[in-house]
Amino acid sequence: MLDDDIFDIELKLLLEGILLRYQHDFRDYSVASLRRRMRQAMERFGCASLSQLQDRILHEPAMFAQMLQFFTVQVSEMFRDPAYFRALREKVVPILHTYPSIKIWVAGCSSGEEVWSLAILLEEEGLLERSMIYATDINVEALAAAEAGIYPVERIAQFSENYQLAGGKRSLSDYYTAAYKGAIFDRRLRRQFVFADHSLATDSVFSEVHMVSCRNVMIYFNKDLQDRSLGLFHEALVNRGFLGLGMKESLHFSRHADSFNELSPAERIFQRA
Repeated sequence: MLDDDIFDIELKLLLEGILLRYQHDFRDYSVASLRRRMRQAMERFGCASLSQLQDRILHEPAMFAQMLQFFTVQVSEMFRDPAYFRALREKVVPILHTYPSIKIWVAGCSSGEEVWSLAILLEEEGLLERSMIYATDINVEALAAAEAGIYPVERIAQFSENYQLAGGKRSLSDYYTAAYKGAIFDRRLRRQFVFADHSLATDSVFSEVHMVSCRNVMIYFNKDLQDRSLGLFHEALVNRGFLGLGMKESLHFSRHADSFNELSPAERIFQRA
């Protein structure tokens, strides 16, 4: 039996073990992505085999908490893909203005850059005070970082460039205070956030919302989990509510493709049919 075949057997056993031990289900994540990430984890924790890594994960809860960073999206930036946020301003915001109150779900929020970006956009469009942003992820450490809203100063230049390209109406520096810890974003924005532990693999819809933003998350899922996630989003959205996906994500070949209309195809913004 080839080493890769043995690795895949160990991977299946690891995922089953995590489900039984911690009730987190990664079995429908992309196999190619899991292989790559587990090899990175083996190197990071000095494990010669995946079985050795599994032994530590199952016996050391603190180890599993560290492992979540290898299962979840860790790469993000504020106003990532500025054209997406510009399209939100131009095509989505005018419709959001017609609602007396607004609920937005950021699924797989990671360390929160998307959440703070949306809050700034809503503030500039006069909508933040009547909005609530639900930010969810399976990684509680990422949720804590998102809630803190503190980012390294060296990342701010890129954030600021994205903000201007996204149609920002002020200076990004108006929304944060520079400190030795980094750039600390305005607590006033934070009042409209609710952070929660939620898994697209196992949990159900928790609220009716006007918009779902789940960008660059489903590229790490297999087709079954992508379909499950899109089903949750469709169920959560009000009639004619909005769905934002990542630039490499699509509704093509999904069993939910007919459940959404394209609002801004190039920016991957859809509207519930």
